Amino acid sequence: MKFKNAVICHDDFTFRTGGFTVNEGVFECFEESEEGIDLNGDYVIPGLIDVHFHGNSGEDFSVTDQKGLTKIAAYLAKHGITSFAPASMTMPEAVLKAAYENAALFRDIQPDGTSRIIGINMEGPFFSSAKKGAHAEEHLMLPDTAMFERLFKASDGLLKIVCIAPELPGALEFINKTKDRCTVSIAHTTADYETAKKAITAGVTQITHLYNAMPSFLHRAPGVIGAAAESKQVFAELICDGVHIHESVIRATFAMFSPERIILVSDSLSCLGMPDGFYESGGQKVFTKNGAAVLEDGTLAGSTTNLFQCMKKAISFGIRAEDAIRAASINPAKALKADKKVGSIAPGKVADFVICDKNYMIKQCFIGGKPGPA
Repeated sequence: MKFKNAVICHDDFTFRTGGFTVNEGVFECFEESEEGIDLNGDYVIPGLIDVHFHGNSGEDFSVTDQKGLTKIAAYLAKHGITSFAPASMTMPEAVLKAAYENAALFRDIQPDGTSRIIGINMEGPFFSSAKKGAHAEEHLMLPDTAMFERLFKASDGLLKIVCIAPELPGALEFINKTKDRCTVSIAHTTADYETAKKAITAGVTQITHLYNAMPSFLHRAPGVIGAAAESKQVFAELICDGVHIHESVIRATFAMFSPERIILVSDSLSCLGMPDGFYESGGQKVFTKNGAAVLEDGTLAGSTTNLFQCMKKAISFGIRAEDAIRAASINPAKALKADKKVGSIAPGKVADFVICDKNYMIKQCFIGGKPGPA
């Protein structure tokens, strides 16, 4: 399949006009020709990758079935998210095991017209109760390597990110034992700067939803945020929904970490794509109203915004389009160790891409070279 007269976001994240060819589901070459589908100057950007979200369309990853995962993945495909790693919530091991087995089965069958699952993000249960956020306190526990290994096996290797509060007893040992199996991310923590630095030295390379569920960045107590900012191997997730983080802080964080180390995430819940009302997330009731999702006690939960919308919000906040796209594509691919196959537009990579206008309104999404749902 040939395309011409496109404005392509190449793997160096610069836009250049030209054409490209997709053959057997991969990008083959980038040459303009007289043949092919004329895109009339439309933009072509890499398919986005969400490594931290809990659901959409009324479905919660942690408790849904194959039908529910299909709904989740179809929604993502329609909204320019071509690969994903859903995040589980703090729930009993048996519930997580069933969710991970369900995910592995979905990976093996991947229904037509759906986004591709390429990982699982284990968000919890190894968290501080003081920063539990929307996670169920009764299921929180200390780091347990044996439990991680059982769930890793249940996922058939799909478990790619595990989150942990590094101040918990046994956390550093857990990080040392799991860092070679998946990305270890600091989350829901009361850790100070020194504790965070020890965790990073032990093997942490990511921070879950930076600023949320952790101590603030203060000039005499820089905490996790300061430790991460000065550690060049560490990536930081940002929920850019306009609710969780002020736009000024979004701009400051891109400057502090650089666009090469920011991962945009949605942290969306089952309520995404649904009308205001009550929903469930991780076994807890969530109420949505006016674009925000909160627990019954008013605690801010996840978001009601998808990743493509988050990317567009980042651009509207003053982030360069090329940098916002990078943060929603190749950077999350690196977190999943999938950047050799997906996350950017380059010869030999899987042909996941989105055709959109200059205002980033989606016209068509392609997954593995095949058109997604309209």
